[in-house]
Amino acid sequence: MRLQRLPLPVSRLRLAALALGVSLGLAACSGGTSGLPGFDGGSAAPGGEAQAPTGQTIGTGKVKVGLVLPLTAEGQGAIVGNSLKNAAEMALAEFPGADLTLLVKDDRGSPEGAQAAAQEALREGAELIIGPLFAPSVQAAAQVARGANRPIMAFSSDSNVASRGVYLLSFPPENDVNRVIAYASSQGRKSFAALVPDTAYGRVVEAAFQQAVANRGARAVIIERFGSDQNSMRTAVQRLVPALQQADALFVPAAADTMPALGLALQQAGFDPAKVKPLGTGVWNDASVARVPAIQGGWFASPDTAGFNAFAGRYQQRFNSAPTRTATLAYDAVSLAAALARTQGSQRFSESVLTNPQGFAGADGVFRFRPDGQIERGLAVLELRNGQIVTVNAAPRDLGPRT
Repeated sequence: MRLQRLPLPVSRLRLAALALGVSLGLAACSGGTSGLPGFDGGSAAPGGEAQAPTGQTIGTGKVKVGLVLPLTAEGQGAIVGNSLKNAAEMALAEFPGADLTLLVKDDRGSPEGAQAAAQEALREGAELIIGPLFAPSVQAAAQVARGANRPIMAFSSDSNVASRGVYLLSFPPENDVNRVIAYASSQGRKSFAALVPDTAYGRVVEAAFQQAVANRGARAVIIERFGSDQNSMRTAVQRLVPALQQADALFVPAAADTMPALGLALQQAGFDPAKVKPLGTGVWNDASVARVPAIQGGWFASPDTAGFNAFAGRYQQRFNSAPTRTATLAYDAVSLAAALARTQGSQRFSESVLTNPQGFAGADGVFRFRPDGQIERGLAVLELRNGQIVTVNAAPRDLGPRT
């Protein structure tokens, strides 16, 4: 289904449905995406008695949308939650004539809080819930939303909480793995080794690695896991290196705080990145990782950074502070809701509209929701080259046929 292109300047319409023919003008940290702390957005605060949430409203449109965020959660949760709220406010301000009212609810970072927040938003007429952030909170809010037959657009990257009607607008690490393995395979790499952290994130990317390698008809030669201490890293590397004679690529999804020490262990063991191509995920998108000698020439997948940089500049100007890396998620969710409210009438948040296979475009590039709630993103492949990060394969402008 295609609708007539809206007569709006591209620079003003920040996000729109590609499938609906709406012009797109978003460009949007060079920080990593998947693999953020907790990799599902963080850890929820301890549960407790649910208190009736209260919250502000943003906008005056007739279409009501709940915005459920951990605004007073413990630790980093509140910082991320408030950055998401600011980005949502900015999206509404930048969308011309948006017909939305955002019902802002604080879930306090707990499942009980998320359940109460979702209930209140729905009682106030929300047709869609945007958020929560933490995986347990998403599950709690989803139970409420399903009962009211309302969809959720949540920010957790834990694919286990996705389901029909619960769409994850996030940076799932599986997307990074699939993209970098596919690109490496297209460049003739057929035998893969892996050195992965022994963490929840590591287990997710290891499973995705094995699946991606198998899907390409390639071979996984060896998989080694390492702990957080340097002795564990050295031991894992010593077990790994002899097997690399049979490999032409090494998948090392180690984050910025780990990669320098792990890289040193690889270097001391004689690893040569010119012979075995290093591969990573979006957690490599960090200046400190780019300078690690052992992985120079390595490839990793991540959203194109130009879009976030443009978004961050406008955010800084508006709020006099830098956004968190995940702030674009709320910006895109609200922009998408506004675009669909304008173009799709009573079907605006229906499953057929939200899962349109032609997808949408946002601050971090093109994306689409699958019927099972998972997200597929168009990612760039970047290379670590002489301490810098350069694009070697641009992010696609569309996602092609759904497989």
